[in-house]
Amino acid sequence: MNLSFFIASRYFRSKKKRNFITVLSRISMIGVAVGTMALVIVLSVFNGLEELIKGIYASFDAELKVEPALGKSFEVEAEWLESIQNTAGVEVLTEVIEDNALVRYGDNQLVATIKGVSDNFLKQGRFSQGYFTGEMSLGSELQPHAIIGLGVSYFLLVDPENQQDFLQVFYPKAPRSGSIDPSSMYNREIIKPVGTFSIEKQFDDEFIIVPLDFAAKLLNYGNKRTALEIKVADGYSIKKVKNELRALLGSEFLVKDTDEQHASLLMTIRLEKLFVFLTLTFILAVASFNIFFSLSMLAIEKKKDIAVLFAMGATRKLIRSIYMKEGAIIALSGAAVGLVLGFVICWLQDMFGLVSLGVTSSIVESYPVKMRVSDFLFTSLSVILITFLAAYRPAQIASRVKTVEHL
Repeated sequence: MNLSFFIASRYFRSKKKRNFITVLSRISMIGVAVGTMALVIVLSVFNGLEELIKGIYASFDAELKVEPALGKSFEVEAEWLESIQNTAGVEVLTEVIEDNALVRYGDNQLVATIKGVSDNFLKQGRFSQGYFTGEMSLGSELQPHAIIGLGVSYFLLVDPENQQDFLQVFYPKAPRSGSIDPSSMYNREIIKPVGTFSIEKQFDDEFIIVPLDFAAKLLNYGNKRTALEIKVADGYSIKKVKNELRALLGSEFLVKDTDEQHASLLMTIRLEKLFVFLTLTFILAVASFNIFFSLSMLAIEKKKDIAVLFAMGATRKLIRSIYMKEGAIIALSGAAVGLVLGFVICWLQDMFGLVSLGVTSSIVESYPVKMRVSDFLFTSLSVILITFLAAYRPAQIASRVKTVEHL
């Protein structure tokens, strides 16, 4: 066994009763363990929340979305759409027209986002997350159907059992010159609500899904589209298909995956995770000051032992190594315990949902967690760095003991 490690481990396992330094070392180890455990748990919860949000948005958003780089809409032609559909990895191509319109149901009205989609929209596995009630259908050309968000439904007081009242949708248009007829200032269409979805508040309170032809007629879009939504075939890489589409479409269009469609939100979550990591690391560093104090007191108490080691031929490097390894034993023992406890608690939360969100209408009942190897790695590196900083000064003090004065 390495001599410096042997002496350091003997100091750590000292069984002298009422040894304050030993007690302080144990307290330091517990502090590091608790801090490490907290880091692992909190980072795993942030990972779980990020994955939950991605899953929720992925249920409503397409795997890939094509938008114009400039402007709100773009013209489409059959040959151009066919070239996109024939791109390797493109399984479903959905045309989208999206704009705001005034919606009325009975005596209630609301400005909502009308999202017109082609018939294959529902083939992309939409509404796989959250809740859905009613009929999942967009109807026919003669009888178009609307699928509305739960928040829109509540605000308009939509009654699914009422077969008499339909949604009335109004969209402004340029009035004819010299006309004083108010009806010439807007388009009006009616549509039957048949289903209600609840995925996330932003979607629930804004969106009404309607057939593409209905939206094109109401909004006067003709062959214009605001976006194309693409489902990637199984076995193909989303990133690879995205790059191929970017090469095909050029700089006039943006091709976004699900993360890029909500980049600002995900960036906010990651920044919060970073600041929480830095904050808890700082708290861990404060807790590790006990290591500094315990090693400093140990260096003072063991001056005679150090002097004896010098007399026997020990070098300053060996003395420094003893105290650095003593600090490493304290910190790494605590870190190992903390990592194991953090792993066990996260596993139990993932399997059994020990801590509830406390929201009965939530998609998940308990806090989501997702453990990542990188979090364990960065936590361990943080502990190692803090240990080195905490143990360096006491090790320097111990290596400067004068042999003559303490023998």
